[in-house]
Amino acid sequence: MSKTFLSGNYISQGYYKAFIPSEVNRIWEIDDMHVLRLLSQADRHLGRLDMYSEYVNIDLYISMHIAKEATQSSRIEGTQTHVEEAFLDKEDISIEKRDDWEEVQNYIHAMNVAVNQLHRFPFSGRLIREAHKILLSGVRGAHRMPGEFRTSQNWIGGATLNDAVFVPPPAQEIGRLMSDIEKFANDDENPLPDLLKAAIIHYQFETIHPFLDGNGRVGRLMITLYLVSKGILKQPILYLSDFFEKNKSLYYDNLMRVRTHNDINQWFKFFLTGLIETAKNGISTFDGILQIQKSLDLRLKPFRGRVVDARLIIDELFRNPIINAAKVENIVGKSSVSAYKLIADLEKAGILREITGAQRGRTYIFQDYIELFK
Repeated sequence: MSKTFLSGNYISQGYYKAFIPSEVNRIWEIDDMHVLRLLSQADRHLGRLDMYSEYVNIDLYISMHIAKEATQSSRIEGTQTHVEEAFLDKEDISIEKRDDWEEVQNYIHAMNVAVNQLHRFPFSGRLIREAHKILLSGVRGAHRMPGEFRTSQNWIGGATLNDAVFVPPPAQEIGRLMSDIEKFANDDENPLPDLLKAAIIHYQFETIHPFLDGNGRVGRLMITLYLVSKGILKQPILYLSDFFEKNKSLYYDNLMRVRTHNDINQWFKFFLTGLIETAKNGISTFDGILQIQKSLDLRLKPFRGRVVDARLIIDELFRNPIINAAKVENIVGKSSVSAYKLIADLEKAGILREITGAQRGRTYIFQDYIELFK
């Protein structure tokens, strides 16, 4: 970024100082060759990842991608749900883990609703508030103004405003700053490449911290929504939470460095590196899915007359990798005896694995598929 970039100013609020970021809907100049080189690589890898939307039935696998993102994004905030648990019913989750599980379910729901709304509405503050409302409904934070921008001061790190690591702008600045993000996101005349716009939008949103709770999760969700809204991805199959979670201290340090040193280039490099690594992982996941499908063709040969039923079950397992006899019965429209026989054959073929160890109410998992997302 040109040396004229100023991230914002600290203003005194009596006994503490709050940071008011500069508006982002402006002309940007990129003068760092390293950033441009990473940008080129990120574009290339995202293009390769998006190609899978053309020749793989992405709808089958989308729920698994979203479930992984939901668990990883929530994990940054301290929840402990594993990706396969996201597909279990509430009563199958231990009491002490249900709050975490519900937060993950809300994240999945928020992403699904927001992606559907992108077909009708532009990327906007309204979309963000709607996603936030779903995210916080009925869980910890439900009393913290779901779907509404905050009307009081918040802070990051520390027990009080006095010892906070970072104090976002005062509440009266939020409307103006969020409106600026919305204009920037939708300004097609602005020549800045969309991937750098996505980096700036995420940084700016986290700096504004417009909600009392859930800012991190909404900010990460916004990255994918923006890429889908710009047609960079046809489907929401790329999420940066896994990269941010693995590089958590760097993630926070690089966001903070923009505010303290006006170093937007370092944030660009970190963000683009995350896009490249995540896109590469996404490509290898889809390659793994294609390998699984190839191996399934061989494993299903002995099924002969029941191969159609087995395929119906497998399609459902790609959508939801956890299943029981009642679901199998429902999918194939056969008796419980036939359902159990089919499950036994799928177990024998190494496609399903029983995970409860119980004699009754058994639950089965599509292990090979789950492993691709771990």
